[in-house]
Amino acid sequence: MNEVYEFLKSAGTYYLATLDGDQPRVRPFGTVDLFDGRLYIQTGKKKDVSKQLHASPKAEICAFMNGKWLRVSGELIPDERVEAKRHMLDQYPNLKAMYSADDDNTEVLYFKNATAVFSSFGGAPVTVTF
Repeated sequence: MNEVYEFLKSAGTYYLATLDGDQPRVRPFGTVDLFDGRLYIQTGKKKDVSKQLHASPKAEICAFMNGKWLRVSGELIPDERVEAKRHMLDQYPNLKAMYSADDDNTEVLYFKNATAVFSSFGGAPVTVTF
């Protein structure tokens, strides 16, 4: 999982895919954190992405960097603990202007039943599960 985290952190931007009914939705994200042995992302509860994940927690993210790409698929599970939110916001202090660990909007979600696949044009894929 550390290798997955490091790749996403270094890439800076990854793309999160969710379902909106039967329509896929993809958008850029940039928050990633390791906390309590889990891989987390962050969003706001008021956003459509949050509503989509609550309706269907299955999601996939994809990042590309230096000729390699990573896809992580699994379920994104909300974690309401203030400690998890605070840890994320401490990693991204610029978000503290919009979010707070104890507000009603900040949401952190962790991957459950996740499969990560590292790929490139020249090598065999490498799979990590967590």
